[in-house]
Amino acid sequence: MRASSAVCGVLLLAIGWQVGAWLFAPAHYILPSPHCVILALLRQPSYLLENSLITLSEMVLGLLLGIGFGIATAFGAAAFPRLGKLVWPTLLVLQAFPVFVLAPVLVLWLGFGMASKVAMTTLIIFFPVASAFNDGLQRTPRDMLDAVALTQASHWQALVHLRAPLALPGLVSGLRVAAPLAPLGAVIGEWVGASSGLGFVMVQANARMQTDTVFAAMAILALLTVLSRLFIDRITAGLTPWAVETDHSTSITSVSRKTA
Repeated sequence: MRASSAVCGVLLLAIGWQVGAWLFAPAHYILPSPHCVILALLRQPSYLLENSLITLSEMVLGLLLGIGFGIATAFGAAAFPRLGKLVWPTLLVLQAFPVFVLAPVLVLWLGFGMASKVAMTTLIIFFPVASAFNDGLQRTPRDMLDAVALTQASHWQALVHLRAPLALPGLVSGLRVAAPLAPLGAVIGEWVGASSGLGFVMVQANARMQTDTVFAAMAILALLTVLSRLFIDRITAGLTPWAVETDHSTSITSVSRKTA
C-alpha cells in the first residue's frame, strides 16, 4: 500500500462525508461533519496527543510481542512436528473465542494498566502471524524436500536453510494482515477498562454525547492503523522483494526457482 493511495482514499472519504453532512444536515451529536471533527482535534490537542501516545505504545509492544511469539510458535511447530500436533488444536480453540470475551478476563488478571492492553494486542497479532508462517513452512515443494533428503543435511538444517526462507512470503502476508489489527487490540482493551488511551477517550466522550471527540479519536486511530500497515510494507519489501506485488503461491514458486 502506497502512502499516496492512502491519502487519496482519506480525502475522498472526507469529501463525501462533508457533502453528506451538507445535504442531510444530521444532528451534531449523531454525525458531526469533518469540519467539526477537525475543530475537536484543534480544541484539545495535548489531551488527544497524550492518550494517542499511550495507545501507540500499547500497539508497538503488542505488535512486537505478537510477531515474536507467532514466528517462534510456527517455527517450533515445524521443528518439532509432534509438539505442533498438540499446540495447533489448542491455539485454534483459543482463536475461536471472540476478542470481547477475552478482554475482560485479561483486565481482571493483569489490571487496568498497560499490561492487559498489550496482552490483548499480542493475542490479536499472534494468530494471523503464526498461522500464515506455519502455512508457509508446510508448503515447501516436495521435490525440493526430496532433493535435500538425498544430502546429509539434518532436519534442522533443512528447516533453517530451505523451508524458512521459502516460507517468508507467507510470513509477510501474515504481517500485512496483522499490522492493522494492532490498534484494534489496544482499543478493545481500553474500552473494557482503562484510565487512559484513545479507547478511554472514546468511552468518556460518548458518555458525554461529545460525538465530535469520538470521531476525532477514531480519526487518530485510523491514522495509526494506516501508519502501521505502511511500516510493515516498508520493512517487508526489503525482506522479500520478489513478493511485493505477487500473491502467496506465486511468491513461493519464484523463490523456488531462485533457490534452484
